[in-house]
Amino acid sequence: MWEERFNTEDYVFGRAPAAFLLAHAEWLTPGASALSVADGEGRNSVFLAQKGLSVTAWDGAPSAIAKARKLAQEAGVEVDYQVADLEAWDWPEAAYDLVLGVFIQFVGPEARARLFGRMVRVLRPGGVLMLHGYTPKQLDHGTGGPKALENLYTEALLREAFAGLEIRVLESYEAELDEGHGHKGVSALIDLVAVKPAG
Repeated sequence: MWEERFNTEDYVFGRAPAAFLLAHAEWLTPGASALSVADGEGRNSVFLAQKGLSVTAWDGAPSAIAKARKLAQEAGVEVDYQVADLEAWDWPEAAYDLVLGVFIQFVGPEARARLFGRMVRVLRPGGVLMLHGYTPKQLDHGTGGPKALENLYTEALLREAFAGLEIRVLESYEAELDEGHGHKGVSALIDLVAVKPAG
């Protein structure tokens, strides 16, 4: 499905980073190692690299990774891009200072629990997890995201899923998105920024 969706000249979700990343850019430390999960066409990984982070990014769609590489080349930055999926990727333990997931709501509850656990595992102690997605209210807007209620995030769900982390930002809100033709219009959003305890 994703290969079919991304296999086009257009950048489905635009070329600019998610507004979430711009709003929380103070968490992006130059020189830090970062992993962008299910990165899509590269808009977020390229922004991380432009901020001076050392970035690894994977996505399951080869066409998306091809566009991401092109975007990075145009921006004059290097990103380690890999074609993989959440089950096949290596998930090296305590390897990254920052783990980013932007609109990665393509998995149901069981796979999501595995995914979230792996995202925490690859974080170094003191590392930062950044997650951005849609709340169930998004089904009323229909301006992007999954149609499956169980794939959407609530504050309670994220608080429970990341109970082992120190939650620094957790907020639900509505905002107008203009991120390609994939995310356009009033949207019901949720942001999480959490830190893995150092000890």
